[in-house]
Amino acid sequence: MNAKHATALIVAALLTSASSAYAAEGGTLEISSQGYIFAGGKYVDGKDGKYMVGQSYVEYQIPKNRTHPYPIVMIHGGGQSGSNFTGTPDGREGWAQYFLKQGYVVYVVDQPGRGRAALSSAYGETQQRPTSWIQQQFTAPERSNLWPQAKLHTQWPGSGIAGDPAFDQFYAEQLPAIMSFPKQQELNRDAGVALLDKIGPAILLTHSQSGAFGWPIADDRPNLVKAIVAVEPSGPPVHDAVFKGAPNYFEDGPQSKPWGLAAVKLTYDGNPAQLAFVPQDKADNADLVKCWRQKEPARKLTNLQRIPVVIISSEASYHASYDHCTAQYLAQAGVKNTFIRLADRGIKGNGHMMMLEKNNLAIAAVIADWLKAVK
Repeated sequence: MNAKHATALIVAALLTSASSAYAAEGGTLEISSQGYIFAGGKYVDGKDGKYMVGQSYVEYQIPKNRTHPYPIVMIHGGGQSGSNFTGTPDGREGWAQYFLKQGYVVYVVDQPGRGRAALSSAYGETQQRPTSWIQQQFTAPERSNLWPQAKLHTQWPGSGIAGDPAFDQFYAEQLPAIMSFPKQQELNRDAGVALLDKIGPAILLTHSQSGAFGWPIADDRPNLVKAIVAVEPSGPPVHDAVFKGAPNYFEDGPQSKPWGLAAVKLTYDGNPAQLAFVPQDKADNADLVKCWRQKEPARKLTNLQRIPVVIISSEASYHASYDHCTAQYLAQAGVKNTFIRLADRGIKGNGHMMMLEKNNLAIAAVIADWLKAVK
């Protein structure tokens, strides 16, 4: 048997297993309408004419049995596309299908410059991560042990190493991303606002990098954002965290979020031109980073205060060491939020790409349960 034939058999086995999983889940998904829109975008002058930049691609599906008034807008993270939500690398259903079956209309976004939203030279430099980085951060962090929780990772479907069919499928969908994080936030804020202006009130579901987009979108359209589900949102606040491995796992990186949760302006009471920040004297425990927060008296994030927020954090992700900082920063700024550590709900072993991992639908169920209270 040659290597190509062997790989084909492995993929077939994965898909057969996935089909059995579908049957076990039960229920048929019926779609009454589907399509796509481009949200945002503007014309700019190029050397030989006008070009459009800033638009996001948004695919939508409306279930036949719609039971929820507000749609869910799913915005992917860094180097990814909306495919994070529409399936898994080993052929199982994704979060989009799960929430459609729950009766939600679902909008799945490709960020400006990513996927089916064309990449433009106007966005500046881009970067794409090599297989080694993806393995360390997402699919096999237990092999590198760069943060204390990494050793707990068990939920990736396969070895998580290049050459494994599920890894290869996942790596095939990695995309170049705009290098400037402030530029990403500006573009995605504007595209997100344009989308809400088109579709009306909605729930934002952000992941990772796009966590820094959700706050500015909601800040700009607080009456149109009915809830924010922040799945391991970009963090920690104020300063990046740098992971070095044992024994001293953490150090502060650069100040990447001058507005606390974002690099673009957010609305605080008094509308300050500059915020003052201080670090914790001591981390909450040895497995966590020291959080940065506002110097007291803290200013309030006035436009976010009435929006329900939940932060979802997995057991083995690098976010496990700092998502609590985001929850604490929001609370200090007057934004009540629910902080859910999945391990506290008995959902263990997940990494950062939890929507693709073996127990992805169990995590979706936790989110769906929290959303029941959103009116």
